[in-house]
Amino acid sequence: QVQLVESGGGSVQAGGSLRLSCAASGYASSSYCMGWFRQAPGKEREGVAVISTGGGYTYYARSVKGRFTVSQDNAKNTLYLQMNSLKPEDTAMYYCAAGSACTLRNLYGYNYWGQGTQVTVSS
Repeated sequence: QVQLVESGGGSVQAGGSLRLSCAASGYASSSYCMGWFRQAPGKEREGVAVISTGGGYTYYARSVKGRFTVSQDNAKNTLYLQMNSLKPEDTAMYYCAAGSACTLRNLYGYNYWGQGTQVTVSS
């Protein structure tokens, strides 16, 4: 059974940092493209960062480029999102996902989703 479990969310002040983790089980995370997505109240879910199968390429939303870094540890079957210089507009529920899409926009290309972890950034 495929399972993705996020952790690492919390409340920080603007300018702070958080590191999200996504532990994958039931399959090898290196077999899929892995991504981080977020959804703020009243807004659609949006792509934040994606890492390609094998980790050769990474893609970022323009709003987070230069502040967020996506990475994966294949030995631990875990995906990470290092978030620096956080802003209040980064406040959202963050989800990790796995699939064949390797895109920030096509959410339907991701077969598996975690339950999410909340990130709240105060000004």
